[in-house]
Amino acid sequence: MPYRAPVDEFRFIFDHVVGLSQVTQTDRFAEATPDMTAAILTEAGKLCETVMAPLQRVGDLHPARLENGVVRSSPGFAEGYRAIADGGWVAVAAPPEHGGMGLPQTLAMAVSEMMSGACLALQLNPLLTQGQIEALEHHASDEIKALYLPKLISGEWSGTMNLTEPQAGSDVGALRSTARPNGDGTYAITGQKIYISWADAEFLDNVVHLVLARLPDAAPGTKGISLFLVPRNIPDADGTPGVANSLRVVSLEHKMGLHGSPTAVMEYDGATGWMIGAPNKGMAAMFTMMNNARLGVGIQGIGVAEGAYQHALAYALDRTQGRTPVGDGTGAIVDHADVRRMLATMKAEVFAARAIALSCAVAIDMGTATAEADWIARAAFLTPIAKAYGTDIGVEVASMGMQVHGGMGFIEETGAAQFLRDVRVTTIYEGTNGIQAMDLVGRKLMDGGEAAWRLLEEVEQGAEAARALLPDLAGEVWAAAESLRETTEWMLTQEANERFAGAVPFLRAWARVLGGHAHLAAARAEGGTGRRTDLARVFIARLLPEHGALLAQARAGAAGLYALSPDDLVA
Repeated sequence: MPYRAPVDEFRFIFDHVVGLSQVTQTDRFAEATPDMTAAILTEAGKLCETVMAPLQRVGDLHPARLENGVVRSSPGFAEGYRAIADGGWVAVAAPPEHGGMGLPQTLAMAVSEMMSGACLALQLNPLLTQGQIEALEHHASDEIKALYLPKLISGEWSGTMNLTEPQAGSDVGALRSTARPNGDGTYAITGQKIYISWADAEFLDNVVHLVLARLPDAAPGTKGISLFLVPRNIPDADGTPGVANSLRVVSLEHKMGLHGSPTAVMEYDGATGWMIGAPNKGMAAMFTMMNNARLGVGIQGIGVAEGAYQHALAYALDRTQGRTPVGDGTGAIVDHADVRRMLATMKAEVFAARAIALSCAVAIDMGTATAEADWIARAAFLTPIAKAYGTDIGVEVASMGMQVHGGMGFIEETGAAQFLRDVRVTTIYEGTNGIQAMDLVGRKLMDGGEAAWRLLEEVEQGAEAARALLPDLAGEVWAAAESLRETTEWMLTQEANERFAGAVPFLRAWARVLGGHAHLAAARAEGGTGRRTDLARVFIARLLPEHGALLAQARAGAAGLYALSPDDLVA
């Protein structure tokens, strides 16, 4: 389906909202000049528009399949993947010493978003590999790094993560897969894993699995989990894929969407693996990959939202239906007030979610470049918000896009429904959005709210700076930040389950306030008049006020929920 890469939007947000310049002024990322950034965005945009977007419907209509033990990909996916790998797009943020570009994660996330908007099913492959590269960079031995990282970074090989088992989903500590020492430094991995995205494909020279498993003497729960690298084919010393390992794809799942991305049940039968990190510390190593992936999944949601918005807008500009109230309008349904409301809401939500995610990426880059605790804490605090809000907005915008299409949105041939079917899983994988919210009110407030206070101070300073130019908008954002501050203070006084009962609306309230802050910054940069200011008014006047109701829900506590017993829910 047609897709236009929002290159100019990224450049504007980099320059005027999230402050990419502070990243590029560090020694670590000094090579990411404005010219290089512009070139990366432009070339990635061309790849997305001309190579990946045409594969969107193909993957949906012709799913990956398992044939005689071989995963056969959707038509054109092999060529699309090769264009990604040959273009160096897996390597954007990867370490230069192993063949990567070493550019900021912020830029890599912009590329990932465009790829997601063009064809999410294919983009999922390099996203997982990039997460594995980061995990190996931080936790693998020098020998493992030297052998595997160049192949992963070049895209010759791809990577996966294997956490979930039939009885162990969000409760990872319940996993049963085992790892027994072979006596030569390797381990025999045995067990079954489910929901393994891009577990294999006929066009991949090798697939490298990161697998969580237990040593024979391991403690129960998450404290007894170790991480192992298990390749599909065991490589020779020179990196040539050698003999097949003792693992196989048992089956592929039949899914609501993402049909072009094979999701496998994997069986390991004494497969040879190498430990990554320390014994019984596998969760710490895997979380390096998962944290990267959580922001990346938020970016996926935003990318799909952008694609769904573009699809709906094109339809609204072309479809005529009834008399529109705009005398000199287009005559198409875009001139009906409710359609205009939906489109404006979609665009405003995408901008806010994109700005929050890229602000999180900037914090990650600054933490990497400076090792300053405040930046690291900021990135940690923003990650669950970016993941949950980005993917929620993906679902909501895709659903609204179907509504813009009217009855035709329910007809598969228009392609409107595919955006919703594809993006729906992003609110579930890499930690459900409920878990993200629980993380926000739990671990992320263990600092006594310090990271939260710094963010709120920044929001209020931005509002104060905008008062002279945009007094009405600035006042609304400042007042919302104060209300959020009060509820955050309340959260800090509550027991865990009281926090958890209101965690989801609390997280969305943070997204509303941070989104208002981003829109206000965009309006200021424009001088207080123009399309960005008009869009800011849509968000701040129509969406930001939701924060009040959300904060009321956040403070409602758990008692009312548990007053309803399981029997009451059945009755």
